[in-house]
Amino acid sequence: MTDPDAMICSIFKGSREPELYVYVPFAKAESNIPEELRQRLGKLKEVMTLEITPDKKLARVDAVKVLKEIREQGYFVQLPPVITGQVLFDGD
Repeated sequence: MTDPDAMICSIFKGSREPELYVYVPFAKAESNIPEELRQRLGKLKEVMTLEITPDKKLARVDAVKVLKEIREQGYFVQLPPVITGQVLFDGD
């Protein structure tokens, strides 16, 4: 049985912002990425196509949040992880 809340997404990264990813519905792909965001990202490269369900484990983001933002604004931006000074000095 297919999950009605599932969505197949294309995931893109840009040439300018390492570890910043944009998730969009597969059927619309790049057309859902606003021009201002495209300019910030630079040259786009599709890195993955993935079916996301509310219970799917994603590495750095909550799947429910991804699905909600895609449904509300047409895309989701995964920002790079925040690195703090404490992280840099742990274990030293």
